[in-house]
Amino acid sequence: MIEKKPLVNDLYTADPSAHVFNGKIYIYPSHDEDIDVESNDNGDQYDMKDYHVYEMIDTENYPRDCGCVLRLEDVPWASKQLWAPDCVEKGGKYYFVFPARDKKGMFRIGIAKGDNPAGPFKAESDYIKGSYSIDPCMFPDTDGKYYLTFGGLWGGQLDQYKDNKWSADNKEPKGEQPACMPKIALMKDSLTELAEEPRDLVIVDERGKYLTGGDEERRYFEDPWLFKKDGTYYFTYSTGTTHLLCYSTSKNVYGPYTYGGVILTPVLGWTTHHSILEFNGKWYLFYHDCERSGGINQKRNVKFCSLEFTSDGGIKTIDGSIGK
Repeated sequence: MIEKKPLVNDLYTADPSAHVFNGKIYIYPSHDEDIDVESNDNGDQYDMKDYHVYEMIDTENYPRDCGCVLRLEDVPWASKQLWAPDCVEKGGKYYFVFPARDKKGMFRIGIAKGDNPAGPFKAESDYIKGSYSIDPCMFPDTDGKYYLTFGGLWGGQLDQYKDNKWSADNKEPKGEQPACMPKIALMKDSLTELAEEPRDLVIVDERGKYLTGGDEERRYFEDPWLFKKDGTYYFTYSTGTTHLLCYSTSKNVYGPYTYGGVILTPVLGWTTHHSILEFNGKWYLFYHDCERSGGINQKRNVKFCSLEFTSDGGIKTIDGSIGK
């Protein structure tokens, strides 16, 4: 049984975006460096320099390392920190979506293309114009449209933007102020350009009111994931400071999304990062914790476990503690 066990044991891996391509599961994680750096809110300890892809033929066997598929030195516009990526297929091509700091130290989102879900990928010469922050999730809707969701607070710089414009004077909302929202934008057919200005993906409570900045149990912090089940859009995310994975639902891809509950309770380590998929008729949650390193935040390991829905479309809460 490999559920809730570290899937990769020769590298430190985190932030798994998992997808089913060609009947197999492909995991697109970030790659933590085996270094000892003091943690800070800017995320300097997460000094990633390349990406690996992992292939799972089923959920009973450990994944195969497909090798290094993209390196920092091969991204013309980037200066450092290849953080949490994603991948999507369109027309037989694979589009690897990733964040990195540009030459001025600002996070942007880039695209690298490949002919195989296992890579390798070749980066575009520049980042997606109009993109910012981190944690891209590229969602292919059932009508053939593709949407990019993204955003992370603190080191991810999302809280420094207002109306898609950056200012050092912009701060994280506190107290009863409306919470900082993740972003969503329709992509052009090329998947290398935004088709519109990024919009707020609004998350509300059961009364339809915006979640507030002080509501750290429910408000968005980072790690967006968007999927569709039975005609309902599910937007799932991390609360960051309270270490929860939560879900929200909507009948419209743009929202608003109504908060639904907790998917995963806190894991060993500061927080986790996730993806959700259906494989052979069953649903799974991919996430990370710090079991291999004994709790060192920048030395993480990817895991997965079964995910269950209630009869009314809710997601059952999973215990994130090790061995449960």
